[in-house]
Amino acid sequence: MARIGVEYGLADVQAALQQLGHEVVQLRNESDAQGCDCCVVTGQDSNVMGISDAVTQGSVITASGLTAEEICQQVGNKVQG
Repeated sequence: MARIGVEYGLADVQAALQQLGHEVVQLRNESDAQGCDCCVVTGQDSNVMGISDAVTQGSVITASGLTAEEICQQVGNKVQG
């Protein structure tokens, strides 16, 4: 399965992804995102200063307004292809 980075505060998403068999890494700093196939972030502090440095080659999913199930579906779509 895929290696998914999940931002702090998304415990329900982390648990749901683990149930699907994904390796889940908690995102605490930029280096945690390296090597992840996909990252899930809260979106609360994204691009605060107008800077968007890419630290991962994988997709980034913003969890804002989505259920854990919807996020898992998006992760599945991103990592499959």
